[in-house]
Amino acid sequence: MAEVKEAKAIAKYVRIAPRKVRIVMNLIRGKDIADAFAILKFTPKRGAVLIEKVLKSAVDLFR
Repeated sequence: MAEVKEAKAIAKYVRIAPRKVRIVMNLIRGKDIADAFAILKFTPKRGAVLIEKVLKSAVDLFR
């Protein structure tokens, strides 16, 4: 069975409503990293760009 790793990355002082970001977060919650990046790439919301940055930061912690 594959080992599940967890990382935590936080974006502070981002000027966007949490409700708008939550819509995009719900799209990628529980997905694989590759799938999450693909979904974020083609999601036409401003929050997708911000979440992509944070996700990339969390992934870089393991490399």
